[in-house]
Amino acid sequence: MPIEQRLGVNIDHVATLRNARGGAYPDPLRAALMAEAAGADGITAHLREDRRHIRDADIDALMGALSTPLNFEMAATKEMQAIALRHKPHAVCLVPEKREERTTEGGLDVAADLYRLSNFIAPLAEAGCRVSLFVAADERQLQASAQAGAAVVELHTGAYCDFHAAGNHPAAEEEFLRIARSARFAAELGLEVHAGHGLSYETVSPIAALPEVAELNIGHFLIGESVFLGLGPAIAEMRRLMQNARR
Repeated sequence: MPIEQRLGVNIDHVATLRNARGGAYPDPLRAALMAEAAGADGITAHLREDRRHIRDADIDALMGALSTPLNFEMAATKEMQAIALRHKPHAVCLVPEKREERTTEGGLDVAADLYRLSNFIAPLAEAGCRVSLFVAADERQLQASAQAGAAVVELHTGAYCDFHAAGNHPAAEEEFLRIARSARFAAELGLEVHAGHGLSYETVSPIAALPEVAELNIGHFLIGESVFLGLGPAIAEMRRLMQNARR
C-alpha cells in the first residue's frame, strides 16, 4: 500500500514577479495562504544568497503566518545556517546554488562534501529541523546523504522533465527508471523520499505513482498555470493527478 503523499507548493516565483517591478505586489505570503486554503500540505521557499526572489522579510512573514510546515530551501552556507537556526522551520532542504544559474541545476555532491555537510546538518537537526538533501538519482549520493545525517532526500526530477519536454521519450524513460530505483534504494536506507523540479501536469503522474515518494515539491509550473486557472484550481488539478496516479 503506497504511503500517503503530500504536495508542497513552492512560492519563489511569486516573489520573482514582485521583484520584476521592485514593489510589494504580488505578495508571496498571500500566495502561500491561498495555497494552504487550496490544500497544499506545505510551503517551500528558497532564500538565495543573492535574494533574487524570496527575501529575508518573506521568511519572517511566512514563519509568522503559516499553519502548514515551511520547507526552507537554502545553500549550505554559514549565513543561511544562522537564519535557519533563528527561525527553526519544520524542514530545511539543502540545495546547490550558483549565481549564474537561472534555477537549481542538478543535485548536491554529498559524497564529495560529506564531512562538511555532516557537521553543517548536525546543529540544524539538533534544533528540530528535518534536514533534506536535494540530490540526483544516484546511489552513491543517497548513501552519502544517509551517512551525513539527513532525514530526507529530495530526488531531482529536472532531467526527466527536460527530456520529456524535448520529446526524447527513451531518455525520459531511462531517467524515470533511475529515479524509481533510487527511490527504492533511499527508502531501504531509512530515508524519507521526496521529489521535485520541473514537474508539470504532463510529467507528474509517473513520479507520483512511485510508492516510496512521500512528498512532491512543485512551484514554477503551478505559479505559471495560476495565470490561466487561478492558484487554487491549479493546485487542485495537480493534487487530482497525484491522487489518480497513487490509485
